[in-house]
Amino acid sequence: MVEVGPRDGLQNEPEAVATPAKRELIARLAAAGLRRIEVTSFVSPKWIPQLADADALAASLPAHPGVTYSALVPNERGYARFRAAGGATVAATFISASETHNRKNVNCSVAEQLERMRPVLERAAVDGVPVRAYVSTVCGCPYEGAVAVGAVVKLARALLDGGASEISLGDTIGVGHPAQVRDLVHAVAAEMPLERIALHLHDTYGRALANVQAGFEAGIRSFDAAVGGLGGCPYAPGASGNVATEDVVALFEREGVETGVDLAALVDAAAWLEHEVLKRPLPGRVYRAESGRRARERGEST
Repeated sequence: MVEVGPRDGLQNEPEAVATPAKRELIARLAAAGLRRIEVTSFVSPKWIPQLADADALAASLPAHPGVTYSALVPNERGYARFRAAGGATVAATFISASETHNRKNVNCSVAEQLERMRPVLERAAVDGVPVRAYVSTVCGCPYEGAVAVGAVVKLARALLDGGASEISLGDTIGVGHPAQVRDLVHAVAAEMPLERIALHLHDTYGRALANVQAGFEAGIRSFDAAVGGLGGCPYAPGASGNVATEDVVALFEREGVETGVDLAALVDAAAWLEHEVLKRPLPGRVYRAESGRRARERGEST
């Protein structure tokens, strides 16, 4: 499990969450057993004001043995800030598989974005910093519609060859379906080891959990998710939140697959975020999971 709520989730909130509350959320997620947490993005505050505290947050992350923190770095300047702030030890870069979404997101072509990423990958290799590379819109683009599988495979291969340690395939607008996800995973896995591939799924049409299942059956063992189903994409109209971390953990628990995450503690973290910080209902199924846990404590069936 790669928890992306503190970054991918909170960046889409209408108002910025205070730094201490972000730090508390991260501590609660780590205490629940999540060992890979993406905490922020070193992008210009002009574009994502909700993450303007990236430097301060990264420099004051809660210490948890065995927990690895990552942060998004859009370019060389962002990478320099990432290194100066400390705290996070894994860098994450991003690119879209569709030209129009890439231009809307970072104001350049796919080829130009690859060139911008190259010095980040090179510097990270020298510094011994692992790099996750997100490939967005792998199942469809909000502007162009269908995205060719070959375009995704080509990008993933280029990023791996460039030094990325893991490629996270993102269904940014949540249009993917299980058969499509399986076919995509098989196509990318023909070019690289399965253990280097992750899935990043959004739940726009309620298919994210089915797509998680399809990815798992296809051999994927790394899944991005956001507590409470938070998230979206500022440059992908209509995109809803990420698949909820608690739902993914619950799915795997039912199937006897160990995640190392305490579901009850995770649900409590989501409820705390909902009531104490955001003060609004989360898009994920927090109450269903919470009521189920409490019923089990009382010995009732649900």
